[in-house]
Amino acid sequence: MTAEPNLIEELETFAQRDIRQRAEALRRVTDLFVASAGRFSNDQIGLFDEVMVRLVNQIDESARATFGRQLAPVADAPPRLMRGLALDDSIEVAGPVLSQSERLDEATLVEGARTKSQDHLLAISRRRVVDEPVTAVLAARGDRTVVMSTAANMGARFSDEGYSTMVERARDDGELTLAMWVRPEIPRQHLLALFSQASEAVRQGLEAVDHARGGILQGVIAEASNRIQAGLREHSDVYTVARTKVMALHKEGKLNEAALARFAAENKFDETTVTLSLLADLPISVMERVVTNRRSEQILVIAKAIGLSWETTRSILLLHSGSRAGSNEELDQNCDTFARLNRDTAKKAINFYRLRERAATGT
Repeated sequence: MTAEPNLIEELETFAQRDIRQRAEALRRVTDLFVASAGRFSNDQIGLFDEVMVRLVNQIDESARATFGRQLAPVADAPPRLMRGLALDDSIEVAGPVLSQSERLDEATLVEGARTKSQDHLLAISRRRVVDEPVTAVLAARGDRTVVMSTAANMGARFSDEGYSTMVERARDDGELTLAMWVRPEIPRQHLLALFSQASEAVRQGLEAVDHARGGILQGVIAEASNRIQAGLREHSDVYTVARTKVMALHKEGKLNEAALARFAAENKFDETTVTLSLLADLPISVMERVVTNRRSEQILVIAKAIGLSWETTRSILLLHSGSRAGSNEELDQNCDTFARLNRDTAKKAINFYRLRERAATGT
């Protein structure tokens, strides 16, 4: 133990006070800690942690709230204590800690997001950095205020599941669509999904904020969906690399169902859509819309028409649906539909897709 004897004695004295005196004792301990924050050893912080936790359990909500506000910005605040404050049922106590404290670990934030009130979730959404496991819970469980706050936080990071959930939440919400649209890091497939489900009024809003995306989409959004997709592809280095890889396999005669299954299983959107485009002889714009569209019927039809197995089709459905794909019941229903679908019927449908696209493009 590296803590000085006089510090140990003073803390132990505080911890032994009568319950009526503990709020004042805690205030004094907190003042002592904050005054020398950054200069304590791990052992000393551990001692403060032990004593403060014992004291905080004996004070009222108002005192806990004052205590939490004082310690929330302190970088080396006692970690066990901060976890307890963060998970306090009172938002007055938990709010400042959840939104500011750097001492909270990911597990604590996920637990708070899963179990506490919407006000707690809102506080979490305002943190300087919100990591993927936390945003996934906020996106799924948060009310509209929480979801909007999370979308507007440029320090929030989203997994593919998180993006899928946010895009789904934006389906009938133009403001949320715009908030997600301007995020600079959002993957292209989720941009396409946002655009494909947006109303005409929202699309005009996307056009108005297009300059915030560096001009990539200028003059495109008001045009047909094929144009916006072409603009996104043209400015996507990821797409360029993916297409080069797929075309190399195609040239070598190695672009087959096994390659497609691997791309889909590895969650590689661009490789999957380019491969499907080549195997189905359909424009890439069609395949992108099919894979980002909410409905799964077209995927089933195209997969059946080009002779894919259910296992490969399932992988494409999982890529297509993101977080919405987890339902075994939904997958079972798709499997039954796929099994019943006649291949000749599917081939006729895919031929109709080709004719419709040629008519639309004048080719």
